[in-house]
Amino acid sequence: MTACPRNPPHGGFFIGAVHFQKNLSVFATMSQLENQTEEPIECDVAIVGAGFTGLTAATELKKAGLDIVVLEARDTVGGRVEAHAFADGIEVDAGGQFFCRDMVHVVSLAETYGRPVVMSHATGEVISQPPLPKGKAEELWESVDGLRDRMIATDLADPAVSNLTVAGWLQEQTDVPDDVAQSFRRMVKGLWCRSPEEISFAYLASNDRRVTNKYPELEMIIDGTMHMLAADMAAGLGDRLIIGSPVTAITTSPESVTLTTQKRLVRARQVLLAVPPIMARRLSFSPALPDRFTRALDAWSAGMAMKFNIRYAEPFWRKQGLSGLVMWRDPQGIFACDASHGDYCGLIIFVGGPQAGIWHERPADEIRREIVSRLVAALGEEAGRFTEIHLRDWVDDPWSDGAYSDVITDLGSPDAEAVLLEGLGNLHFAASELSPSFPGYVEGAIVAGKIAAEKITHAFQAKTER
Repeated sequence: MTACPRNPPHGGFFIGAVHFQKNLSVFATMSQLENQTEEPIECDVAIVGAGFTGLTAATELKKAGLDIVVLEARDTVGGRVEAHAFADGIEVDAGGQFFCRDMVHVVSLAETYGRPVVMSHATGEVISQPPLPKGKAEELWESVDGLRDRMIATDLADPAVSNLTVAGWLQEQTDVPDDVAQSFRRMVKGLWCRSPEEISFAYLASNDRRVTNKYPELEMIIDGTMHMLAADMAAGLGDRLIIGSPVTAITTSPESVTLTTQKRLVRARQVLLAVPPIMARRLSFSPALPDRFTRALDAWSAGMAMKFNIRYAEPFWRKQGLSGLVMWRDPQGIFACDASHGDYCGLIIFVGGPQAGIWHERPADEIRREIVSRLVAALGEEAGRFTEIHLRDWVDDPWSDGAYSDVITDLGSPDAEAVLLEGLGNLHFAASELSPSFPGYVEGAIVAGKIAAEKITHAFQAKTER
């Protein structure tokens, strides 16, 4: 097998830290604004979150002539897309990174900001661990693709489906061989980063229908980091982007919404919560959200994921005729690929699902040793001769709770996405999770931001016309 599987770990899950820090003076911090005035910051639209959804919405709303303020809890932008700088200053993506030609909004952003795109290396043999007989891996993956197509084709209007987890549905597919069922389980853990016993089947089928790429998801990367695109977008917002400013409470009234941060108030006519559902539910709302919105926010669980960047002096695997792609059948949810580009040479390992949760409880050095030993078993002794290694553990992250995205685990909330997308008066919700196209990816985040901006712009136009 010489091509990437249809859906290796989400290219969109996972912005450059050094690049962003160089431009940090462009943006405001709450302490800087506090010295200006004690009055609330007034604006047309306040956006909570400076991931790709929030940055996209802010950019579009600013183009529409609206006064915006973006509040970001982290001291950088990008959300679940971030970068790590190695000792010599070379940056790598520690979060979302990969995309493909089908993800047209990411491609367009790269063109807009003049960021070169690099094609990923995928030529050569794919390694399975433990090893499989020749041809068996391709056979299994084709069968998993077929099972995935069956899932997508399921009639989600059937009442029986709403009570099923992914594991429950899989158990009902009595014609599926056990090795195919196990491979399907591994795919679910690796892509959606939770156990099949937890994830709503109706949610997963709906979610996967919206992932429509024809080209491999790992087809391309930005020459540099995906974070650079986020920093480029952020630079256009100037001091209307306020970093290091977590919102703690939201007070709504018919005419305005007041957001409370640790040091200042922001008063807006419309508010967009551009954060994952789990982070939105941590906010204090006054008056309290209606029960249906509370249930919709409570329906989600955060994905559990880790990402390793392992740097080498040269791509030794290519000399062996290997692609750098490694799929582990045990433990489930682990996948490696070649991330070399330009002067940088390295492998990435994604760990998704319960295995990430288990390793999260162990010391970081221990996990690094474990992952290197598994690479050595797969690729040979040269895999142990790395120059640098970086682990980004996204499990229980304070500002996203996890990665690659939140997933619905409450079988009693089949309408959770629809409820949140309705919004509530002058309060709007948007996130990659809720996107009609490529949910859980950077592409999906951009699409969600554009849709939210259009909706809010129309709301202002409607008020003006009255």
